[in-house]
Amino acid sequence: MTDIDLSEFRTPGRGKGLLDVFRWRYLLRLLVRKGTQTRYRGSVLGWVWSYVKPAAQFVMFYIVMGVFLRFGAEIPNFAVYLFSGIVLVNFFSEGFGNATRSIVDNEALVKKIYLPRELFPIAAVIVSFTHFLPQLAILLLASIVLGWTPSLVGIAAILLGTFLIAAVSIGFGMIFGALNVAFRDAQNFVELVLMFATWAAPVLYSWDLVARVLPSWLFHLYLANPLSAAVELFHIGFWLPTTTDSPLQPPAELWTVLPYSVAFAVLSLVLGQLVFRHFERRFAQEL
Repeated sequence: MTDIDLSEFRTPGRGKGLLDVFRWRYLLRLLVRKGTQTRYRGSVLGWVWSYVKPAAQFVMFYIVMGVFLRFGAEIPNFAVYLFSGIVLVNFFSEGFGNATRSIVDNEALVKKIYLPRELFPIAAVIVSFTHFLPQLAILLLASIVLGWTPSLVGIAAILLGTFLIAAVSIGFGMIFGALNVAFRDAQNFVELVLMFATWAAPVLYSWDLVARVLPSWLFHLYLANPLSAAVELFHIGFWLPTTTDSPLQPPAELWTVLPYSVAFAVLSLVLGQLVFRHFERRFAQEL
């Protein structure tokens, strides 16, 4: 009997997980293009909504927190401080939420053809990133007007903060995206979590208010939360260079807990891949 070389064959429906995303780059680009083109299809304002929504958030929070509660008097350039946190939380909320719905939203593709299913949550986060960029451009422009100058530390802080949010959005988006196929309660749970996202990080308030009421170990835990760490990194990158001799400085504990934040973000990717691989074999049947 002639031996058949099976080395080039793969078990159907099983790939290399996140590593396959690099091999299927063309399909990833198609999914991202589809997501960006259909987001505002039929809308009169179209991509202008990417500016209108965060602007409305900013105005509302600035009036309530900056004017009514007088936080603006305590934090110099409170507008930059506030907006640098809002744009980052918006990126997390949109990326995490879209990634959670990504498998169910692409039901037709999942049921008909095989492709690495990790493409869907990753494409969802990339689409969210494209809507994050216009907000980032506005933040940068406002910071420059108020005296912002680039520095290696500031740029590194901005890049690291963006990485933390992107990694956590993909990791937890994969976990809850997989769970959402079998249990649609997962989507509702994520929406509940996102309700608290703005308040779970020093966006509308300063970190020292938290440090005053929490014990040291609990404050370290709060600061190690990747969302809190990323917001403080954005404050370092955008807000801090616009202030001179501000009494409010980034928490010294940030540099102690930052390695834990990075480790948590990377761990979320690993855990997300494991959970996703466990559930993906039944995606077609469950959908």
